[in-house]
Amino acid sequence: MGTEKERLLQPGWPKWGPYLSDRQWGSVREDYSADGEAWRYTTHDMARSKAYRWGEEGIAGFSDSSQQLCLAFGFWNKQDPILKERYFGLTGHQGNHGEDVKELYYFLDAVPSHAYLKMLYKYPQAAYPYDDLIRKNEARGKLDPEYELIDTGIFDNNKYFDIFVEYAKAGTDDILVKITAHNRGPEAAPLHILPTLWFRNTWSWGYDNYKPGMSATNRGDILIKHRQLGEYTFHLENQPGLMFCENETNIPKLYGADAANQTFKDGIGECLIGGNKHAVCQYQQGTKAAANYEFMIPAGEHVEIRMRLEQNLLMHPFADFDRIFDNRKEEADSFYAELQQGIDEADKRLVQRQAFAGMIWCKQFYYYDIEQWLKGDPSQPSPPRERLTGRNHEWTHLNTGDIISMPDKWEYPWFAAWDLAFHCINFTVLDASFAKGQLLLLTKEWYMHPNGELPAYEWSFSDSNPPVHAYATWRVYSIDKKNNNGKGDLPFLESVFHKLLINFTWWVNRKDKEGNNMFEGGFLGLDNIGVFDRSAINP
Repeated sequence: MGTEKERLLQPGWPKWGPYLSDRQWGSVREDYSADGEAWRYTTHDMARSKAYRWGEEGIAGFSDSSQQLCLAFGFWNKQDPILKERYFGLTGHQGNHGEDVKELYYFLDAVPSHAYLKMLYKYPQAAYPYDDLIRKNEARGKLDPEYELIDTGIFDNNKYFDIFVEYAKAGTDDILVKITAHNRGPEAAPLHILPTLWFRNTWSWGYDNYKPGMSATNRGDILIKHRQLGEYTFHLENQPGLMFCENETNIPKLYGADAANQTFKDGIGECLIGGNKHAVCQYQQGTKAAANYEFMIPAGEHVEIRMRLEQNLLMHPFADFDRIFDNRKEEADSFYAELQQGIDEADKRLVQRQAFAGMIWCKQFYYYDIEQWLKGDPSQPSPPRERLTGRNHEWTHLNTGDIISMPDKWEYPWFAAWDLAFHCINFTVLDASFAKGQLLLLTKEWYMHPNGELPAYEWSFSDSNPPVHAYATWRVYSIDKKNNNGKGDLPFLESVFHKLLINFTWWVNRKDKEGNNMFEGGFLGLDNIGVFDRSAINP
């Protein structure tokens, strides 16, 4: 048994992973409007200044499995008007074919324990064309092609950076991080790289006012204290400048309210780009922190940054850094070499490995308490009364806080029951335990409706998806049995069978009006163009 397979049998390795979403802004969970127009309630422009209630986002993000501490990266090319801390995209109202991310980034490699991860982000050297992308896509009709980032000409003459982000775990609570930025252009170009740590805001809602903290150490590192996670040190090579602020909503900017002598979520960008030194904490402490690495990268050259997040107060955190990275890469190669036996063509192996990487990177923390979301929080303004009879009001039992496989991290930063079922079939090849756990999860009483319906997706949990959960369960069992020399996991089947029977009964009673076992509704054609309206109530 290889090293990676051994890790999957040990507790603790899934504690840290790529659980940070690519997009939280515009999601249903952050929508507290009366009309349910999630895309308009929290916009990309608001996102840098508004503290989220239910989850976090970031570029190449990483977090613990409860998303208490988050790590992601900001970039600035000295041309953009704002710090590049999150991906940009069009809302459902702006795109001529609906919502669409307008960035170039690729998940290149990953193993299921998250002991090694790698991705690539392509960052232009000119000012990012936010307005151009919105204006030209809004002007196009449904029969026109989409206006993409590459169509703006911003990558002409190779004037961009290839930024590779890699993670390697030395242990379950010891994470090594490396960024390598290549200047692909013909001239030297400036680049700020800002590794950023922050706590998800759990203290502003009126349930628990405990606030964790970060502070600078004498060595130029960041000390992290959290009553549940414990103490960590974020080691930063070459002692870059540090900036601290609070992960709090900038209420003067967004709502015109008074909040003197405070720092806010957008403070680091306001200080670096806006020149406002009062936007960051002068005492180098807070709930959000960033290190500022500033480079002028010659044409065709690259720079490298090394970081390490760990609990053991290492005196020489970078002494074994390269060796650990090399070992994790070799272990990843060994894991896939065994998994891909019988695939002769190198290109096919590469395509499959990168496809698996995309699935692993899209394992996400998903937090959503419907009852709290509908009623609002004690220390926040009361939501409009229309919400109590609006979206998902029939699902007040649903209360999640789990790692779930997502269709993707930007357009769909939420689980979808149909997609998840098919994901699990593929995940069985990588990590059968995770696949089984996902299928069991959606049948738990805090997900499955008392009437037997499985939740569809957060835009409408009551929408009907095709009844594929039982199919996926059998396929996962069969693949796992084959991979275990004919020994099937009968306890898994037994544990899920009763819930699948209840779900089948719901389909028979609610979606089979003719009594001929032909279920109606749901996505019955290609995705989003089914011949039936999945949201319509059957007569």
